[in-house]
Amino acid sequence: MNMVKEKNDKEEKLIITDNKQINKREQSIKNKREFINIIKDLLNSEKVLEMNQYRQHFDTTCFKHCLEVSYISYIICKKLGLDYVSVARGGMLHDLFLYDWRLPHDNYGVKGKHAFSHPTIALMNASKIFDLNDIEKDIILNHMWPVTIYRLPKYKETWIVTVVDKLNALNSCYKYYKVRLQNGKNKLLQAVHKRKLLSN
Repeated sequence: MNMVKEKNDKEEKLIITDNKQINKREQSIKNKREFINIIKDLLNSEKVLEMNQYRQHFDTTCFKHCLEVSYISYIICKKLGLDYVSVARGGMLHDLFLYDWRLPHDNYGVKGKHAFSHPTIALMNASKIFDLNDIEKDIILNHMWPVTIYRLPKYKETWIVTVVDKLNALNSCYKYYKVRLQNGKNKLLQAVHKRKLLSN
């Protein structure tokens, strides 16, 4: 009798686990659809799509970086009951500076190094195309804290984008160097193997 009960308990636990996984997948799909609907007009903008032309961190385009920061920030704010709509939109526009940051960018009339000047340029560009609310403006203008120590984020949503932005940049760095190190290791192993063959 105990074996039958144990078997039924295990099957019930498996069903519960499967249902939880299905619910998570369904919620993930629902979140992605909602997220896309929130930023749909941004994704249809030629200026926003132009971010695909510029490299952000290592092998990541500016567009991909902004999309990742926006989505992760959206999920966090949604779970915390914050303004996830503004965070999704502000996150998508936070690096709308539209130039190769490795080259001079004096034509915008904003002086200073990229890390300090690009938030102002991104806000100027975004404001020309979209009506932004105060949270979206704050996200774009203040996302570089603590680099821009004098520009402290005013909203919780901005703090979230700021942290996600930095973590995303670190993740891009990690992925880039992980591949480079793996390729270097493979070349080294090939050279050692080739040398062993030659010495035999």
